[in-house]
Order: sequence, then C-alpha cells, then structure tokens
Amino acid sequence: MQEVLDYLAGTETLRRFRIAPSARQDDIVESSQRPGKQSELVRHSNGNNTAARRASRGGHSGASNMKTANQARSPIHTSLTYRIVLAFCALLFCLSVSEVAETLNLSQGDLAKRSLTTLQLEIERQRQRLSSSEVEERRDALMRLAALRHPDASRVAVSALNDAAAIVRATASGAVQWLPAEEGTAALLPLLGDKDEFIRQEAAYALGRTKSRNAVTPLIERLAKDKKDGVRGAAAVALGQIADEAAVVSLAQVLSPQTPLPGEKARKEKNVFVLRAAAVSLGQIASRAGLPALVAALEDERTTDDVRREAARALGLIGDPAAEPALRKVLMARDAYLSFAAHEALRRISRRRPVRPG
Repeated sequence: MQEVLDYLAGTETLRRFRIAPSARQDDIVESSQRPGKQSELVRHSNGNNTAARRASRGGHSGASNMKTANQARSPIHTSLTYRIVLAFCALLFCLSVSEVAETLNLSQGDLAKRSLTTLQLEIERQRQRLSSSEVEERRDALMRLAALRHPDASRVAVSALNDAAAIVRATASGAVQWLPAEEGTAALLPLLGDKDEFIRQEAAYALGRTKSRNAVTPLIERLAKDKKDGVRGAAAVALGQIADEAAVVSLAQVLSPQTPLPGEKARKEKNVFVLRAAAVSLGQIASRAGLPALVAALEDERTTDDVRREAARALGLIGDPAAEPALRKVLMARDAYLSFAAHEALRRISRRRPVRPG
C-alpha cells in the first residue's frame, strides 16, 4: 500500500512541474536528487509556457505550432494518465478487499455450508421441515426426500418412522427404500406390528422393495395372522418381490380352497386380492413346489376368473410341462382373457422344451 501512495506522490510532482516534451528522464531524476537542478527545470518549463502563449497570439502559424506542441506532449500525458488510473484502481481494490473481509467476518460454519453440494443442501432443507408442527409439511418433506432417491436422504427419513401421525409414518416407510437392503429392513420391520392397518400395509410393500431375505419370515407371519386382507395381500406381493423359495409353501396354502395357513382361521370366502397376489408371487418365485396349488386354482371353476388368469400366467413362468394338460383345458374357456393367458403359458413352456436331436 505504501508503494502505491509513493507512486501517486511522484506522479503528482511530475504534473506540477509540467515537464516539457524535450525534458529527459535523467533530468527528472537529477532534479529530484539535486535541489539546484530543480529551479532550472522550472525555468525551462516556464519558458516553454511563455513561448506557447506568444505563439497563440501569432494567428494561424501560432495555432499550428501549439498543435505540434500538444502532439509532441500527448504520449507522455497519456502514459501518465494511464498509470495514475491504474494506481487509483489498485488502491481501491486493496481497500475494498480489506473492508469486505472485515465486514463479512466469515465463520468456519459459513464456509463449510458454502462447500455443501446441491443434494446435501436439499437434504438439510427437508430435514429441518421434518420438525414442523404441520403434518402436511412433514409429509411433503418426506415425499421430497424419497424423490431424491439417495441413501443419505433415506437416512434422514428414518426418524419419521416414529412420527405421531399415521400418515407421516406411512409416507416415511416409502422414503427409506433407498437405504442399503439390510439397513432399510431393520428400520421397517417394527412397522409390521403398527396398530394402524395402513402402516402395516405400506411397511410390507416397502420391505418387498428391499428384496432382503431377512424380511421373509416376518412377512409370512403377516400373511398368516393379520386380520386385514390389505395387509395380507401386501405381504404376499412383497414375498414375490423378494422371490425366496422359503415363502412358496405359505403362498401355496393361500390358494388352497380349504386348507388354512398355520394360525389362520378358516374363512368362508377368501379375498380375491390376496389370492391373486399369492398366484402372481408363485410365478415370480418360479418354483416347481408351487405347481400343484396353481393347477388346482386353475381347474377350480369356483375360483374367480381373475385368480385363474394369474394362475395360468404363473404356470407359464414356472415352465413345467406337467402344467400343460390343465392349461389346454381352459383354452376354450368362456373368459377370453383366461383363454389367452393359457395360450401364452403353453407357448412359453414349449419354448423351454429341449429340442430332440433329429
């Protein structure tokens, strides 16, 4: 900063001396060092100024001489002006940086916050909204966290699984699905025992999306013992998504017209949604152990057409030729959709049949 001020002082001295174009830089340096030379330069400068005034009174020739003098002086004048402007800008910049730094006085927390990514800032914003007293705001925050599809966002949503509002807990069960399988399963399993039917149902669906085998046994228990068909159907769907053969026996028993599951009371009429979900899941698992129950459901005309269609599709996914006789029986069924499902299942099975060498 002191160097800038010294430079400005030097340029101001040059301006006051009004140095003529013919004055050399060496003379300027010597004048600043020897006081005797300074008066000589001043007299030389004053003489030039007097000559210029006389020339201005001499008409056209005087004006021409003045113009020539200005042109000769303009390079030095322009250079000095340019340097003065640069020095002034440098001074302002130094002062501005100092003032801004003192004014802001940024803390380490502010600097750390600036380094956060856009994703982290959004997660933090929604985390703060989860502490709102408004149920809808907490629910909206969870939906936005779920939309991020990131494990860090799901970890923030875990705390809402214990929210006082049932709708918030249900929404949170969907928001934690982006956690690693075992971490998400551990967070969701307690919700299968929630007193609210909707919470248990949503937790079952969410566990299916984790595809964790640790959820199979608790889901089988919900399938067998839950009093609400919506929860039982969700458990059946989830077991199909996980596709563990340990669930085949329980799913097959659901399709059986008379045999109740262990712990299940006999029902006069089974829920169609639960039956369909069981048939679909047996097809997803594609185990031959489910073949007898699917064939029985397909051949039983008392079974609704929706369930029989899903049984036909499941038999096609399993691909066992032992299902062909039952499928051919329904090719001419009154339900055109059932007939089509049987036709597609037979075609799928035939593709899997090994080709005999000719």
